[in-house]
Amino acid sequence: MKLRGALAGIVLAAGAVASAGAADMIPEPTAQLQGLDKTTARVSQFDAAVGATVRFGNLSVVVRDCRRSPPEERPENAAFVEIYETRPGEAKERLFSGWMFSSSPALSALEHAVYDVNLLACKGPGGAPSTPAAAPSTPAPAGKSRGKTPR
Repeated sequence: MKLRGALAGIVLAAGAVASAGAADMIPEPTAQLQGLDKTTARVSQFDAAVGATVRFGNLSVVVRDCRRSPPEERPENAAFVEIYETRPGEAKERLFSGWMFSSSPALSALEHAVYDVNLLACKGPGGAPSTPAAAPSTPAPAGKSRGKTPR
């Protein structure tokens, strides 16, 4: 009973951190996920755009929101993910719906007889976390070349 209470406390604390910290977190358009096919022992990394459906085996993964912490804070990624299983001749079944955290994959990940799915990162359109635009560089002073010397 003590373990169940402790686990409930951890889940509530994680939810509170996600809710309170969500305002400070930076939304990103893409979630990088990792899937494990237990029958083949193959680990795959795949990207899922927010709002799009991505297939992994007979699973359909939909990321509804993906956020990362600002660079000056402790690294954290959180994504709200829905995972469905489609078997031939059967209706689509929802297996998971909730927040996944990259820093605590065991806290909230899909655990299935054949597949495991967890969040690795939230990233920008270029494949890396988006960063604020850098200040423009200062042009070289007139008369000073930065390349080869003309002949």
